[in-house]
Amino acid sequence: MSLLNITSLKEAFKEGLIEPAEILTRTRALIIETLKKDGSAEGGKDGMDGSLISFDFENRKFTNAAANNQIWFVRGTELIELKPHKMPISKHDKDHIPFTQHEFLMQKGDFIYTLTDCMPDHFGGPKGKNFMYKKLKELLVAIAQDSMDDQKTLLTDILNEWKGDLEQIYYLYVNWD
Repeated sequence: MSLLNITSLKEAFKEGLIEPAEILTRTRALIIETLKKDGSAEGGKDGMDGSLISFDFENRKFTNAAANNQIWFVRGTELIELKPHKMPISKHDKDHIPFTQHEFLMQKGDFIYTLTDCMPDHFGGPKGKNFMYKKLKELLVAIAQDSMDDQKTLLTDILNEWKGDLEQIYYLYVNWD
């Protein structure tokens, strides 16, 4: 599935699409078309969640579209959550509805975070429970004024300590490039 998802995204870009909503909508169509051939009566329902952001740094603006994958940004001591569409990039009862996008003005010092459910779903702590979104939000607000390198180190260290030796269903990879 990962290969199909990546290939479908690349195809949407090759077709010259540049708007995040158009890219997600086209990617979904490509995934559905490919999975129709899986041999099942319904045609595969697999796909992905995701978010795309297009930045206009000159005008301090970003445009986003998201599928079941929120975008957070921290401004000062406030975490603002940009809600996603409640539908995946795959066959779904809402797959006829195109994704929409939203524009937001950035301010100097804003930090924008996109993520999968990998980080909040890590098992650990004294009771072997999930890290949880609430804890992750609080952590991001607490470290937002640190450098990106320090944030990467802190997130990695805190989550690795949380996980301990418990087996995980996700691999933690933090990319700041």
